[in-house]
Amino acid sequence: MTDRTAQERAKRPRSIVAGPYGHPFHPILVTIPIGTWVASIVFDVIGFVAEDPTPYVVGARVLILIGIIGALLAAVVGFLDYTQLQRGTPAHRTATIHMAINLVVTVLFLVNLLIRWSADDDEVSIVGFILSLLGLAALGASGWLGGKLAYHYGVRVADEMTQSEGFR
Repeated sequence: MTDRTAQERAKRPRSIVAGPYGHPFHPILVTIPIGTWVASIVFDVIGFVAEDPTPYVVGARVLILIGIIGALLAAVVGFLDYTQLQRGTPAHRTATIHMAINLVVTVLFLVNLLIRWSADDDEVSIVGFILSLLGLAALGASGWLGGKLAYHYGVRVADEMTQSEGFR
């Protein structure tokens, strides 16, 4: 497969489940875990200073669970995009690292959730809070790699001819 063919293939959806050409679903779905996991940290911070932290502790736990579910959905469609990348290319290597970090982050938040479920609801779990911060830092690194895949390598981004329609 030539470099040009590999690049063109990386722009096309493997399945309609991954989203139509030029509008992939993976970037839409990643907003679920990112948003809920950031919000869980906000709930933890509020829980640290609130007179009654219980609703914030429970809320953070629910947000982490929603984030895990969202991460699994994002992973499914992201994997469909991943399978379109030619092995041995810089884009494939970047996507492999991106995927590995995201899997580690998801496992980290799963462990975080289990720790929080085993703790009392009357105070914020310090271990859970630290795991959330570590997970979010790793998620930031992975997001940077995801941005590199889309904006630098053009994975699942419409070709320039299609893009030029917006500038005529």
